[in-house]
Amino acid sequence: MISTYKLSLAFGGQKLFDDVNVKFTPGNCYGVIGANGSGKSTFLRILAGELEPSTGEVIIEKGARIAVLRQDHFAFDEFEVLETVIRGHELLWKTMLEKDAIYEKEEFSEADGLLASELEERFAHLGGWEAESDAATILAGLGISESFHKKKMKELDGGEKVRVLLARALFGKPGILLLDEPTNHLDIRSIMWLENFLINFENTVIVVSHDRHFLNKVCTHIADIDFKKIKMYVGNYDFWYESNQLMQKMIKEQNKKIEEKRAELKQFIERFSSNASKAKQATSRKKELEKLTLEDMQISSRRFPYVDFKPAREIGKELLTVENLSKTIDGVTYFKNVSFRLERNDKVAFVGSDDIAKTVLFKVLAGELKPDEGDYRWGPTVSLGYMPKDISAYFANPELDLVDWLRQYSEEKSENFIRSFLGRMLFKGDEALKSCSVLSGGEKMRCMLSKMMLSTANVLILDEPTNHLDLEAITAVNKGLINFPGTLLFVSQDHQFIESVSSRVMVFNEDGFNDVKMPFDMYIEKGGKI
Repeated sequence: MISTYKLSLAFGGQKLFDDVNVKFTPGNCYGVIGANGSGKSTFLRILAGELEPSTGEVIIEKGARIAVLRQDHFAFDEFEVLETVIRGHELLWKTMLEKDAIYEKEEFSEADGLLASELEERFAHLGGWEAESDAATILAGLGISESFHKKKMKELDGGEKVRVLLARALFGKPGILLLDEPTNHLDIRSIMWLENFLINFENTVIVVSHDRHFLNKVCTHIADIDFKKIKMYVGNYDFWYESNQLMQKMIKEQNKKIEEKRAELKQFIERFSSNASKAKQATSRKKELEKLTLEDMQISSRRFPYVDFKPAREIGKELLTVENLSKTIDGVTYFKNVSFRLERNDKVAFVGSDDIAKTVLFKVLAGELKPDEGDYRWGPTVSLGYMPKDISAYFANPELDLVDWLRQYSEEKSENFIRSFLGRMLFKGDEALKSCSVLSGGEKMRCMLSKMMLSTANVLILDEPTNHLDLEAITAVNKGLINFPGTLLFVSQDHQFIESVSSRVMVFNEDGFNDVKMPFDMYIEKGGKI
């Protein structure tokens, strides 16, 4: 068990949390949610002992081992992959080293024998004999094959390192598991494995994630950070969201009734306070008015962008025909003989383990790459909007502020018009004058979504459109694409996003390309490979 008592944290006089008292118990998984900047990751750092609170304390059950998913990609560069994972259980690793050091001695004393016996007993108790196989099982579940086990961490790319660091946190059945965005850089197959792992995990899990399907699958509780407090709710993310929306609606309705009653009483008092025969009644109404108080409805720190894609024209009957497309780059064949046909209003999710093949196909269909073989034809009424996975090139010019940046993509050039679009994506006031080169990943993505809305395209190609976005922005994009009246091709690792937006899926995996012509969950239920 881990809990907090009167916890607070302040930076530069500004309080992030105040008087937080929460308890996390074994057998439960707690999803920590809140707007960007609310302090989710900071709270996990306090629980992990990496950051001292301003006041209060963190109380950890005696003997409980804490494992933390750290995003330090370079800390273990000189260690092999399997070793990095096993090192996650520090006591086990230390026991292994001590035990091996004794056996390597040239002269073995009686005291050494007794110590070796104690270490062997501890080693067995900690699961040392199964350590390598357990670590290998976790790595395999996260998509890291045995061929990587002896590689140095510095030989891995960023996504592979994140998977190994996640395996390190999961290894050895820690008593308390702290995970900050564990689904980052995971494909859907690995996310599903992680979901099953955490569902069956017997100890305490505290997780920060922007993946709603993941939170719904694994969480028994939601810890909501808002108003500088942390409030605990029983249930998963959807249950919290519906409960929160209902509560806000009830409070608004109650406040409306109170406002109407106050107006009625004020009117009576003003009308009859100078009338001697009604003075007593007016005084009574005044006392009643003083007792009427509005519920304490604080303005949430959550901000939802407004996402609405409106095509300038409807699509005709001819949309897209793809025939026997093939593409090889630098000797690597990414796809071969890909054929499919799109119908009007199709919303297609491209899923599967081969992410590069999906990206290359999108570049071909967007006209950025030429196919080696085959052909594709867009219909004459199609207007295309394309957002690539890597959007960094769009923001390379430091001389452009956001107003000038977005003006490049707009027929209407007036500043008021441009600012209205930026305002929809939460860039208000001076925020719209920031240099486009200093934006965070989430801010860049919101800018790109503004660009896509201004395009008024009737066909959208979106490669990972929820990357870097918080839950509120993901929800807004999700709703915007559900309501989009055009045709959509997209890639995402967000299960809920795929299932709620798409009408069909196409799969790229080790078996090649497959147009399965069915919704995503149906494909999964039928045992489809991803």
